[in-house]
Amino acid sequence: MDICKHFGANVRRIRRAKDMSQEELAFRADIHRTYLSALERSGGRNPTIKVVERIARALEVTPGQLLD
Repeated sequence: MDICKHFGANVRRIRRAKDMSQEELAFRADIHRTYLSALERSGGRNPTIKVVERIARALEVTPGQLLD
């Protein structure tokens, strides 16, 4: 699986498990909701390592958990 698709699937899975909306996660990670949606949607974007870190913090997981 492509790393961006894998990352997006992990973000979606963890976000849903924490019963968090895309809007709430985007707010906590300080990114735009449509950007987050594109990340989750079949790897529609290629995030920087800083974005990976911000999303991980917002989800209270390690960056590695999003990439594993």
